[in-house]
Amino acid sequence: MKFMGRAARMARHHKRNKAEGEINLVSMIDMLTVLVFFLLVYSSQEVEIMPPSKDVQLPESMAEATARDAVVVVISESEITMQGQSLGRISDILASDELIIPALKTALENQVGRVLTDGASAQTEEQRIASREVTIMADKEIPYQLLKRVMATSTAADYGQLSLAVLQKASEARLATVARN
Repeated sequence: MKFMGRAARMARHHKRNKAEGEINLVSMIDMLTVLVFFLLVYSSQEVEIMPPSKDVQLPESMAEATARDAVVVVISESEITMQGQSLGRISDILASDELIIPALKTALENQVGRVLTDGASAQTEEQRIASREVTIMADKEIPYQLLKRVMATSTAADYGQLSLAVLQKASEARLATVARN
């Protein structure tokens, strides 16, 4: 079939521009390798150790320290849990006159054997106690008396370091630094 005029020009134009495009796979693999390496390096620096809890609203703080691997005690508005196991209802604990919470102390003492420390055999008993750590994830609305009892129970169960989990809020100095950059 023979074209004339405009149709012939369009046919010639389409023949000229009909070259197929190529994808250079080597360049794409190089880019993906760099991207995977970047994500692995920067995602491994901040690993969230704290278990998420819908029942607990953490208080905010300007603390710079990050969470470390430790035994986590979760105090919600209704109960105390450790590793998903309920250790008692808040109302029952507050009704009691005892400073030490027996169920929590037993659970923490059971965890002492599982908490591994570096060079544990070369350490004295005081050093081992000082190296054991408990992180308390407490709702920001719990009574101070309850927090005090949990802390006293933790120290009675031979845990030397107590930490409170908080949500980190931006400090004004850090915001000023970000604004300058």
